[in-house]
Amino acid sequence: MPTIRMSEWDEVTPVEYPELANFSFGGNSAFRSTLDALAQKPMLEVLELRTGLVLRSTSYVGNLQLGDLRIIIQPKIKLDVLLTLFRYAYQLRDLQLMETSRLETEPKAFQDILIEQLIAEVSELLNRGLRRQYQRVAEGLAVPKGQLDLQRLARQGGVVEARLPVVHHPRLEDSLINQVLLEGLYFATRLTNDIGIRSRLRRLAGLLEMDVSRTSLDFNTLQRLRQGMNRLTVHYEPAITLIEMLLRSVGITLEDRDDSLGLPGFLFDMNRFFERLLSRFLKENLPEFTVRDQYRLTGMMAYSAQHNPRRREAPTPRPDFVITTGKTVRAILDAKYRDLWEKPLPREMLYQLAIYALSQGWNGQSSILYPCLDSRAEPQIINIREAVSSTNKAKVILRPVNMTYLSQLLEADNFQIRQQRQAFARQLVMSEI
Repeated sequence: MPTIRMSEWDEVTPVEYPELANFSFGGNSAFRSTLDALAQKPMLEVLELRTGLVLRSTSYVGNLQLGDLRIIIQPKIKLDVLLTLFRYAYQLRDLQLMETSRLETEPKAFQDILIEQLIAEVSELLNRGLRRQYQRVAEGLAVPKGQLDLQRLARQGGVVEARLPVVHHPRLEDSLINQVLLEGLYFATRLTNDIGIRSRLRRLAGLLEMDVSRTSLDFNTLQRLRQGMNRLTVHYEPAITLIEMLLRSVGITLEDRDDSLGLPGFLFDMNRFFERLLSRFLKENLPEFTVRDQYRLTGMMAYSAQHNPRRREAPTPRPDFVITTGKTVRAILDAKYRDLWEKPLPREMLYQLAIYALSQGWNGQSSILYPCLDSRAEPQIINIREAVSSTNKAKVILRPVNMTYLSQLLEADNFQIRQQRQAFARQLVMSEI
């Protein structure tokens, strides 16, 4: 079985991997539908050429099984750095999964890293004690407690046994949040090939199943759970978030739609992670500003009142971040998980950023934040000029986010480090260069 290893935003051809030469999926309709869905997201581009397969990855990492072909897409960020940033972004407990040196010598499938974190989170919840909730229970008891169930007593024709029918409300662990926790563990066992991880998952599931019943793990269940979560269940948030990430990464949507795709593998969108990482970092380290996620720029575009025969609503752009003071917009930012120091800026990204910059009037600007590992990387500026006079009208700034440096800032916490964090956040958002 050929195995292809690549990183995000990478391309492999039959030149590097001879096993891709003359490789074809034939007329298999199941493979065709999977390939079409992968291209539409887009998660992975698979080109079938006369000379063989060409694979192009995007921001998704993980692994995929397409017939006899196994594709492994690994993140470029070192795993110890990635774990630090990942735990910070999703507010996970800082529990040591394995020695840092082993992370480099024993590379794991990306889902195994998430599953190990889930095991650590669930183990911590079990050590603390699972949350109990009052449940309505109707049963017959030899020693009555609660309220006598008169209707049931009448239906059975009075007292016919040495137990009385009662309704009481004991505090039980068999609640929806613990049921989702149990189903998440069983779901994770299907995603890993590591025998040790699978054994630990089943052991934890067995402990939960002593007092918790099974349920379905779908959109409706998770929606009911999210609606019922509050400050009393905040310690469950990391584990539930991990379960949702595992579901999304096999193509199961968590929205009320019917376009879920059961992927033959596991693909995690690093773009989601990068946006969440920056959102928390900027909000915590720009106290003098307001950071708004996915802010709708209402009124920026509008159909002409005289020329809108279909009565359509005006397009409303939503940049990833808008930085404001009061009602004043100070910066418009997009975040893309693509190393623009090594890779060129795609034109569709540039056009979007140019519109944001021009919307702010003369000398307006917008920025795109991107992850980078090269310490030599520095901001790049694209001037938007008036076509005839070549006068600068606005500019687009490409700002690198050094992921190694950011992880170092997050590993410690003291007054000096906090000052450095705030300086770095202002540099990403407000600096002219």
